[in-house]
Amino acid sequence: MAKLTGLIRLSRWRLDEKRRALAELEALAAHLHRQRTDLQEDLRREQGFADAQGAPQPSLGAFIQATLSRQAHLTQSIAEVEQRMTIARDEIADAFREVKRYELVEADRRARAGAEAKRRETEALDEVGAVRFQRARAASPAG
Repeated sequence: MAKLTGLIRLSRWRLDEKRRALAELEALAAHLHRQRTDLQEDLRREQGFADAQGAPQPSLGAFIQATLSRQAHLTQSIAEVEQRMTIARDEIADAFREVKRYELVEADRRARAGAEAKRRETEALDEVGAVRFQRARAASPAG
């Protein structure tokens, strides 16, 4: 029983670790999404500023090119993180099934042990009752 309890505790710890890893990946994905949104806003702001100036801005082309390159890189990073999140979710599901399997086995063992203890108690009480009956019968004048 102690070994099974240890396995359950270890499995729960592994499950928690996998959940923490997924949370970190989700935070990273959110950060990358914010960075991409910020870049889009920067690009719109710079284009609006350049339009307001009316004169051609020679550095705007380089800025746009660098921003688009950075956005493409962020998009690729987001896709990689989301793929890792999918794998992490699958691992969590597997770890959860493992924990549940061990918990079900433990619950079954406990139920069997409880049933066995109840059976032994019933047998002992039956024996006590039978002994009392035999003593009462032997002590009675008709017996």
